[in-house]
Amino acid sequence: MHFAFNREQKGDEPAGANKAPKEALDYFRDKGIKITWDYREVWKTQHTEAFTVAKAMCQDVLLEIRSALDKALAEGLPFETFKKELMPFLEKRGWTGINIHPDGSRVELGTPRRLKLIYDTNMRVARAAGQWQRIQRAKRVMPYLLYSLGPSKEHRPLHEKWAGLVLPVDDVFWNTHFPPNGWGCRCRVRQITKRDATRRGLSPLPDINPIRWTNKYTGRTEMVPEGIDPGWNYNPGQSRSQWLKKHAQEKDKEFNEALN
Repeated sequence: MHFAFNREQKGDEPAGANKAPKEALDYFRDKGIKITWDYREVWKTQHTEAFTVAKAMCQDVLLEIRSALDKALAEGLPFETFKKELMPFLEKRGWTGINIHPDGSRVELGTPRRLKLIYDTNMRVARAAGQWQRIQRAKRVMPYLLYSLGPSKEHRPLHEKWAGLVLPVDDVFWNTHFPPNGWGCRCRVRQITKRDATRRGLSPLPDINPIRWTNKYTGRTEMVPEGIDPGWNYNPGQSRSQWLKKHAQEKDKEFNEALN
């Protein structure tokens, strides 16, 4: 099974066109950092705890990219500004272009295409995590979510089928299908009232059709819902909530142990 992704299209909506809400910034800023060679080393919910850029093997490079992304989120900077401000540092550190690894393989570092992917992924996931927090706060008055397509000129066929889907906020579908649902995915959800959901018509739960996929880096096999890229079948907002709960419990435990 081939997992395709939306190709970059001229005119696509910028991922960081507006200043990010506080919840999105908190999600991004609460992460630690982890140096990795392969993007599959940090997988799904692990991204909640660790910021990483594959092949950024020097801590100063990783921290500089993180700082540039933080600024882009906080100030709503478009990609071109993000790239313009970051590139001089990357060029100075030699983290640019295509390098040849000692084993003969080609290694893509800070190319424009790679930087665009890093920018889009971090902008959209942080905003999705923040949106989920706001959805949970408002679900008593707006208890449904409407799946919508983004502005890309091309969409995955299954994402087009999901467009217009109306399901309760806490439906299990959103555990794995809360957008973005893959590399370059610009799908979104809109929170709506019960009245609006009734007018549109509630949707039956779509077939998930899990596909067996093997992570060639770890050797582990998992089932990935059809239409979602491997590694994207999780809800970053839910993962964030679970992490906050775990963190609070650990703090309580430390406090109680200190008292005793």
